[in-house]
Amino acid sequence: MIQEATTDLSERRRTMSDDQGITIRNAAPRDYRRVLAVVDDWWGGRVMSHCLSRVFFEHFTTTSFVAESGDRLVAFLTGFLSQTFDREAYVHFVGVSPERRREGVASALYDRFCSVAKANGCTIVRSSTSPINRMSIAFHLAAGFRMEPGNGDFEGVPVRLDYPLPGEARVLFTRNLAARRLLVEDGLVRGLLAS
Repeated sequence: MIQEATTDLSERRRTMSDDQGITIRNAAPRDYRRVLAVVDDWWGGRVMSHCLSRVFFEHFTTTSFVAESGDRLVAFLTGFLSQTFDREAYVHFVGVSPERRREGVASALYDRFCSVAKANGCTIVRSSTSPINRMSIAFHLAAGFRMEPGNGDFEGVPVRLDYPLPGEARVLFTRNLAARRLLVEDGLVRGLLAS
C-alpha cells in the first residue's frame, strides 16, 4: 500500500493555494473526463488527450492529483511510483489552466507528488517533456530538476531519441529528493551535504 505523505506541503505553498481558493486532492475516476475535456485547449489546440490514460485516474490515484477552485478544474498531475526502480517515481503529465499559470499551482502539485514519493522511500523523481515546450523546460529547471544527457539534440537541448515511442524525442529530467544542507564557509556556499 502506498503511504500518504506524512508532511504537509511547504507553508508557503499551502498558504498560497489557500489564499487563491485552490484545493489539491487525489485524482478520482470521475476526474478523467473533466481533464480530457480541457487538456487540448490548455495546450493551445495541440492534441494531447491521447497521452493521458484513464489508468492514472483509476489505478494511480494516490500519486495523481487535481487542483480545483470551487468546482472548477485548475490543474492536474498524473504520476506513479516505479515498480521497477523502488527508489524512483515518475511524473507523467502536468497541466495548468492558462488563466492560472504562474501562480505556483504546478509547483504545489509537484510538491505534493514529491512528498508522497519521499514518504514511500523514493529519492529520485523523473519527468520528461517535448523539446518544443520551452515553458515546460524552464519550469522543470526552476523546480530543481536537471536535464539528463541525451542521445540527440534539438536546438541546443539534449533529447532522448525514440522516447517514449519510435520517432519521438523528449527532454528527460531528474530531481533528487534526498535531503541536502548547504555547506557554507566564510559566508559563501561551497557545496551541498547529504543530511
